Amino acid sequence: MLENLPPLNNDTIWQIIDEKLDNDLVNKLVWYCLGYRYDSVNQTWDISQLEESWKQEYPSPPDFIANRPPNVKLTRSILPENKQLLKEELGFKGYKIGEFGPPQTRRATIANWLLGYRKIHNLEC
Repeated sequence: MLENLPPLNNDTIWQIIDEKLDNDLVNKLVWYCLGYRYDSVNQTWDISQLEESWKQEYPSPPDFIANRPPNVKLTRSILPENKQLLKEELGFKGYKIGEFGPPQTRRATIANWLLGYRKIHNLEC
């Protein structure tokens, strides 16, 4: 269920921002990084790798693009020093007025969170 994820590189981050990756795949990337694993034998989610607060609030992986609350939790989990990684690492200047709505804003949050995840875990892409 979480196999065949794209690499966590700048191209993938841009594809998230530019809406070139579908919502399902974007969600799966975040789920994987958070620690959700699907047990295909038992057809259940293994949440043993999740941080405790995620286990309690979201024992099943949430849709970060369709739903605001899990996206807010994701935003709050970004370390202060990593809050501007979209600008600092990718030069992202934000969306233009009238060109974005909640889904685009949530995708930007996800992209920034993934950059922070990559930095914290010293992943080279």
